[in-house]
Amino acid sequence: MQTIVVALLPIFFLILLGYTFKKIEFPSLEFWQYADKFTYYALFPALLIYKLSTASLDDINGVSFVSTGLVTLVVLTLFLMFLSKYVFLFEGKAFTSVYQGAIRFNSYVFLALTDALFGDSGLVLAALLMTFMIPAINIFCIGIFSIYASNNKINIKSFTKSILKNPLILGCVIGGLLNYFGIRLFAPIENTLGILSSAALPLGLLSVGVGLHIKHIKEVKLELFSSLFLKLAIFPVLIFFIGINFGITGQALTILVLFGSMPTASSAYILARELGGDLKLMSAIITTQTLVSIFTISIILMLFQSYF
Repeated sequence: MQTIVVALLPIFFLILLGYTFKKIEFPSLEFWQYADKFTYYALFPALLIYKLSTASLDDINGVSFVSTGLVTLVVLTLFLMFLSKYVFLFEGKAFTSVYQGAIRFNSYVFLALTDALFGDSGLVLAALLMTFMIPAINIFCIGIFSIYASNNKINIKSFTKSILKNPLILGCVIGGLLNYFGIRLFAPIENTLGILSSAALPLGLLSVGVGLHIKHIKEVKLELFSSLFLKLAIFPVLIFFIGINFGITGQALTILVLFGSMPTASSAYILARELGGDLKLMSAIITTQTLVSIFTISIILMLFQSYF
């Protein structure tokens, strides 16, 4: 337990520090807008390319590992659609926010926690999972919007481009290909990526804190609690049992559970804004999940640690 808490606390201290910087406007709100873009488009791709290109991938059972994540996504999607239609009767736009809150994950927090617990070997597994889960989650979210909040804003061509141009996916693919073909980068370039990657996690976590909107938690309603429970309790438990059935054990299983325990991503708000979702609810879900996950991640990992 102590090891888990020691690994988790610095991550969330950085998030809270980012929120503090936003409140006192240090160095400025404009700075954090550009810092977040720089982290997303430069620092994190550099981290993924650097770690994947130099990692050992020989002992990874990638098919079962990735399949566990994808099957969990399908099962949870069907379960959510059933709940919406027969139990909670969510309004269409509200359901899109509940859904995004229940399946999306914050990649900054995921990579930071994986690195804190497992180092480079964990980051490699996390990057492998992200390579497949990011496009799948986005495809599922677009499908849910088309069903529950269709407003003719969904353009398949632009959506496909956004997936192919996603800097996190590109970083994973480039790093993976370099590794697969045994290509070593020119030493100064590799060292430059290493230096850049060292700044990715702390700056990314500060950006998560800057993105919190505490006042939106007042928007408390059934949808908020439903999304909170589904993401931070049901998802990690579900992915754990599916992983066990796929024969996943040890570090790989821990990373899958950690993935399922993540709070939803701030990108969910952007998609809700573009496709006509419930913006206040989405913002409340993102903020509440990020704050509550400080406690739920520790509890989930401690409950299942004897299986890892």
